[in-house]
Amino acid sequence: MIKTQDWSKVREVGNLEFLAKQLVEGFITGLHRSPFHGFSVEFAEHRLYNTGESTRHIDWKVFAKTDRLYIKEYEEETNLRCQILLDTSSSMFYPTEKNQPNYLGKITFAILAASALAYMLQKQKDAISLCHFAEEIELHTQCKSTPS
Repeated sequence: MIKTQDWSKVREVGNLEFLAKQLVEGFITGLHRSPFHGFSVEFAEHRLYNTGESTRHIDWKVFAKTDRLYIKEYEEETNLRCQILLDTSSSMFYPTEKNQPNYLGKITFAILAASALAYMLQKQKDAISLCHFAEEIELHTQCKSTPS
C-alpha cells in the first residue's frame, strides 16, 4: 500500500507541461497538434485555391506577389485520449525489499508513475482511462477528462 507521504511525490510533478511530441487524433480542440488541417489560430501552410471553394481564406498578399490564388490553412488542435494500463500480476509484487526503507517495489513505482501521468494529463484537460489487469482485466474505466 502507498504511504501518505508518497502522494506528495505525485503532486510535485503536477506543474510540468506534458505535451505530446507526436501528432494525435481527437475530436475536441485542445493542446495537441492534429494531423488534420482546419481554420483555427495557428498558421500551417498555403495551398492552391480550388474552384468553388470559399474565398474567405484566400491570402490576397500572396496573390499580389504570385498572381495565383492560395488558401491559408491552419493547424487544428485536439485533445489526447490516454489509456493507462497497470499490470497487477503477482510478478509486480516480487521481490519485496523490506530491509531497505527507501525501496519502492515494482507495484508501488508503477502506481506512482501511472498517478503522475494521469495527474499531468488531467491538468491539461485530456481524457484518461485506467485499466488494471493480472490474468484478465480486473478494472477498466471510461475515458474522462474530469476527475472522478
